[in-house]
Amino acid sequence: MALPSFIFSTFLLLQLLFASLPTRRTLTSAVDGSWQILQKSIGISAMHMQLLRNDRVIMFDRTDFGPSNLSLPNGKCRNDPTDTALQVDCTAHSVEYDVFANKFRPLTVQTDVWCSSGAIMPDGNLFQTGGFNDGERWVRVFSPCRTCDWNEIPNGLTAKRWYASNHILPDERQIIIGGRGQFNYEFIPKNIVANKINLPFLSETNDKGIENNLYPFVFLNVDGNLFIFANNHAILFDYVNNIVVKKYPMIPDGEPRSYPSTGSAVLLPLKNLKDAAIEAEVLVCGGAPKGSYLQSLKGTFMAALNTCARIKITDPNPEWVMETMPLARVMGDMILLPNGNVLLINGADSGTAGWEQGRDPVLSPILYQPDNNIGSRFEVQNPTTIPRMYHSTAALLRDGRVLVGGSNPQAFYNFTGVLFPTELSLEAFSPTYLDAKFDKLRPTIIAPKSMSVIRYRKKYTIQVVINSDKVDESSVLVTMFAPAFNTHSFSMNQRLLVLGNEKVTVVGNSTYNVEATTPRSGNVAPSGFYLLFVVHQGIPSQGIWVRLH
Repeated sequence: MALPSFIFSTFLLLQLLFASLPTRRTLTSAVDGSWQILQKSIGISAMHMQLLRNDRVIMFDRTDFGPSNLSLPNGKCRNDPTDTALQVDCTAHSVEYDVFANKFRPLTVQTDVWCSSGAIMPDGNLFQTGGFNDGERWVRVFSPCRTCDWNEIPNGLTAKRWYASNHILPDERQIIIGGRGQFNYEFIPKNIVANKINLPFLSETNDKGIENNLYPFVFLNVDGNLFIFANNHAILFDYVNNIVVKKYPMIPDGEPRSYPSTGSAVLLPLKNLKDAAIEAEVLVCGGAPKGSYLQSLKGTFMAALNTCARIKITDPNPEWVMETMPLARVMGDMILLPNGNVLLINGADSGTAGWEQGRDPVLSPILYQPDNNIGSRFEVQNPTTIPRMYHSTAALLRDGRVLVGGSNPQAFYNFTGVLFPTELSLEAFSPTYLDAKFDKLRPTIIAPKSMSVIRYRKKYTIQVVINSDKVDESSVLVTMFAPAFNTHSFSMNQRLLVLGNEKVTVVGNSTYNVEATTPRSGNVAPSGFYLLFVVHQGIPSQGIWVRLH
C-alpha cells in the first residue's frame, strides 16, 4: 500500500535534512499518531518540565547559559556575581506555558537550576531542588496561580544535589536521592537534625570516572518501600529504617541504563487495587552500552541499546524479562498514557548523554502495550521532523496529548555551526486515540466537577456521556495519573492507577454512571492532585483534576 502523501513528504524532508549525517538504520514503517508545532520558540530550551493543576507547565533550563531569547518583563534583571557566564542577565531561564491558551510568560529564577530535580507536593505546589554552582543547595517553590513566580529558599538542602531524583512519600514529604558525588539521601521539609543519610547502594553502582548511576530511577512500591534502580542494579529500600529489604538481580545483559548511559523507566500501571496483594512491575528501556561514554569523548558513537527489561518488583523471587524494541534509543523518555499504554519518545540511536555526545536522532516514538503478549507489544508511531536529543523533555497533558520540548546537545544557546542546534520549540504528539474517528467512543466526564476532593477507600460515581451506538461496558475503565517532573529521560513521581469499574449503569440518553473505588492508602497512591480519566475501548476522556486526600 502506498504511503499517504503527507507521510511521504515527511520522510522526504527527513532524508534531505539528515542526508549528510551518519545513520545506521532505516526507520520502520510508521503507523499512528500525529504531530503539531505549538510554539516555534518559547525563548528557552525546555530542559525540565512539570504540569501543574491549573494546566500550566513550568519549564526551565539553566542560569549560567548566557542570554536566552526571552526577555524578563519590565526591565528586570538577575544579578549574580557567582554566575560563570553572565553576572547581569536580563533574560528569562524559566517559563510558564498555558496549555489551552497556547501562550507562555517569562519567570524569574535566580539560582542555577541546571540538572536539578523536583516533585509536586500534596498541596499542588512544585518543590524543585538543587542544581549547579550556586543552586546546589537551594529549594525553589512555585505555586499555581496566574501571576506567581519562583520563591527560592537558601540552604533548603543539607547536601549539594546535582543529578538527583525526587519522590513524594506517603507521609507527604519528598525524598531526594543521590546526585553527583552524593551517595546518600535526605528529605524535605526537614524534620530531623541529621538529614543526610548514607546509602551505600549508590557508591556500589558508581562506575569510576563515568558514574552511570545519576538520576536513579525511583518508584514507591505498594508496600511503602522504594524501588531504586541505578546503573544495572536495583534494590527495595525501607527509607524509614534505612534498610535494604531486597536486592534484585542485575539486568541480564549487564548494560548500564542510568545517566550518562541514560535509558528510561516507568512503574507500569497499577491494577486490581482491591486485591490483598497488588502486583507492581517496572519497565526499563534503552540506554547506552558499556564503554559508550568514553568512546563518545573520542568521537566514536556506539549504537544505543535496543532492549527493555521488565520485572515484577513485588514477586518473592523476581526475574527480569528482556524484550527487543523495534528502534534502539538512548536519552528517550517514557510517558504513561491514560489508557495504560507507554509512549517511548525523544532520544538518539547512538552515543550517550552529554554535550555533543549523541548522534542519529530517533524521530519516531514507539507505543508499548504492556498487556499484549511478548512480541506484539511495540508499535512504531509517525515521526516528528525535530531532533530531540540531550536535554529534551515530555509530559502528558490533561487532553491526552504529550507535550514535547527542549534539546540542547551542546553548551549554551547555539543555533548555527553545530550538528544539532539548540531547540526552543514546543510541539505536541497526539496518540492515535485522539483521532477524530474515535470521537463516538470517547467518554466525556460530566461529574464530578474538576478539583473535587476524593478520599481513600471510597466508592465514587463518575458520570460520563458516550455517544457510541453500542457501549462496551466491560471495557470502561477509570484511571488516575500523577503528573511527573521530567528531566534527563526520567519522569519523577509518574504513576498511573487503574481503578477499573465495578458497575456501569445507563442513566439517560448516552449517559452512564461508572462506579469505582479509590486506592486504599498512600503507599499505593500518595496524596495529592491527579488527573482522572474514563477510558472506553482504549479511548480516554479528557481528564479532570481531583485531589486525593
